[in-house]
Amino acid sequence: MSYDVALLRSAFPSLLSGTAHFDSPSGTQTPRAVGEAIARTITGPLSYRGALGRSEANAETTVLRFRKACGALLNADPTGIVFGRSATQLIYDFSRHLSLAWGPGDEIILTRLEHDANLRPWVQAAKRTGAQVKWVDFDPETAELDADRAVELIGDRTRLVALTAASNLLGTMPPVARLARAAHRAGALVFVDGVHYTAHNLVDIHALGADFFVCSPYKFLGPHCAVLAADPATLQGIHPDKLLPSPDDVPERFEYGTLPYEILAGVTAAIDFLAGIAPGEGSTRREKLEQSWAAIDAHELRLRERIESELAQLPGVVVHSRAEHRTPTLLVTIDGRSTREAYAFLARRNVLVPAGSFYAVEAFGRLGLADTHGLRIGLAPYTDDQDVQRLIEGLRSFLTLG
Repeated sequence: MSYDVALLRSAFPSLLSGTAHFDSPSGTQTPRAVGEAIARTITGPLSYRGALGRSEANAETTVLRFRKACGALLNADPTGIVFGRSATQLIYDFSRHLSLAWGPGDEIILTRLEHDANLRPWVQAAKRTGAQVKWVDFDPETAELDADRAVELIGDRTRLVALTAASNLLGTMPPVARLARAAHRAGALVFVDGVHYTAHNLVDIHALGADFFVCSPYKFLGPHCAVLAADPATLQGIHPDKLLPSPDDVPERFEYGTLPYEILAGVTAAIDFLAGIAPGEGSTRREKLEQSWAAIDAHELRLRERIESELAQLPGVVVHSRAEHRTPTLLVTIDGRSTREAYAFLARRNVLVPAGSFYAVEAFGRLGLADTHGLRIGLAPYTDDQDVQRLIEGLRSFLTLG
């Protein structure tokens, strides 16, 4: 299964700028259909959710469609889909909700592969409650998580295991399902940061064993917001602080204030756009997504392997993304050179490859790099061979002239 990349690119107005975007781990470009869905929804008629008028019905339908589309994307029950402003906000919210039951003697397991959004809220919640944090390391040479050690750490006192499904810095995809099984045997909950993972893999929260799974649609062609998926029965057992007259139903009890209906419509449009990239003979939205993701994965893997081959020929370039199972994301440093300067050099040539630690402060520090930044090369469904050629030529010029 494949798709016409040139045709796909024509659906993205922003690509007319001529920029070669390798910044997708920070946020993807947005297709025209998503913008149109947002505009169509917000210009209405639109009002508060209800059933007595067209504007009320439009709001209600938009919410239900959003939950159903996210359910198809994540293989989750639509009534367990919670909207959030950002993944950071959702994780902070649920760190407060879940830690209400923690106390001295309880333990939580965290990994050093994480984006700080899936670390700091839990660390701070543990400090407030007297729970102990136990850390799982990764090998800087291989970028692999020490999964054996993680399983050893999980025990009767473990209340939560929080881990990433894919490192936003290195691309490493740890064995989430294995760790989830160990956590569940111990009676612990599993909270999975799927922000980077969802951009490159079709999610099945049941196969992963995630009790809670968070992702951000702007990483996969949608608008800026976030989604949490959980079993509705699990959510029923959590009672957050809320306004007295606001709904007590699941998932509404976790969504504070009026929802941004136009943003929800944009998320639905992004998921349907993904489903339409290479739907094959799929009939349901989930089946179409399965076919499309297979084609996207093949495309991104081919480009990643090409980039890796080209980078291996460039003197002094070190690729730190080495895990056996990883996303098409490469963290690169250059011996004796500043990657921040390489970032600026490439940007002047309209090739966008940001440098930084990308909020993965524990992971970046564990690498022990001489540089204070790293170039992160990320691929998206619209990345093409011409983009890759410009990237390699730009890096070659930087090494020669920069």
